[in-house]
Amino acid sequence: MVATAAIPVNLEDEIDRLKKDRNAVILAHYYQESDIQDVADFIGDSLQLAQAAAKTTADVICFAGVHFMAETAKILNPGRTVVLPDLEAGCSLASGCPADRFAAWIAKYPGAAVVSYINCTAEVKALSDYIVTSSNAEKIVRSIPEGQTVLFAPDKNLGRYLEKKLGRKLVLWQGSCVVHETFSLRKLVGLKERHPKALVIAHPECEEAVLAMADYIGSTTALLEYAVASPATELIVVTEPGILHQMEKQAPQKTFIPAPPDANCACNECPFMKKNTLEKVYLALRDLQPRIEMTPELIARARKPIERMLALS
Repeated sequence: MVATAAIPVNLEDEIDRLKKDRNAVILAHYYQESDIQDVADFIGDSLQLAQAAAKTTADVICFAGVHFMAETAKILNPGRTVVLPDLEAGCSLASGCPADRFAAWIAKYPGAAVVSYINCTAEVKALSDYIVTSSNAEKIVRSIPEGQTVLFAPDKNLGRYLEKKLGRKLVLWQGSCVVHETFSLRKLVGLKERHPKALVIAHPECEEAVLAMADYIGSTTALLEYAVASPATELIVVTEPGILHQMEKQAPQKTFIPAPPDANCACNECPFMKKNTLEKVYLALRDLQPRIEMTPELIARARKPIERMLALS
């Protein structure tokens, strides 16, 4: 039996060394643990991370996020090594929209424009006309001619939000994010009563009743920018609480209150995002494993709607 090398005491220093040795870059989502955010070369939401992946000149991309994000980086960088610290870091939206069922659904609406939220598998991306994020979904759907049927998958809550914003009926896949569906309206009302001066800011993946309470609705990055720029000194944040680390760093004088889930649990934290740890980031850089691999044919098909998104963004 071969003994594995010991984990070093100072992971941050070793990660820095490995980044130089490997010509590697760490891309991290805002929902990652704060210690991962602090070693990342770039932190962002799904759109920003896709844009950063498209521009990188690194030989190795260590993607501290979830599987569909690392897949997107590989699609945009087929010749580069892309590693994900934990291959089990998935997404309820992606797993709730299998490609075979998605293809059957599309077949019912010939001639429709197929718009997929980036939170989906590479196979679903390959079946789509457009990929969108919460940052650019409104702009991209608005660019589709009014008379054309639009299929929107896999997030029904984001889809309903778009319908309301655009005044346009969409055909919605009935998927949802396990994190954003867990926020309790009852507890949010109670929190607002205890903090009457606090503004409520929310991600559009939340349910309609929760969004109705929000003073501002936006993508993860938009929430961060609004929270920092707002004159409000107290904000109730209705999204995954990993974003609070950057809010507190950029506006330390303000109070940020994470919205509570319905149950007495940490259900407002994404269980998939939290599978990545600083130790796993180190191991991924050390061993260049686990790698994201796809066939050239799948990469080519999935790349087209992603590039369309980047061009429209």
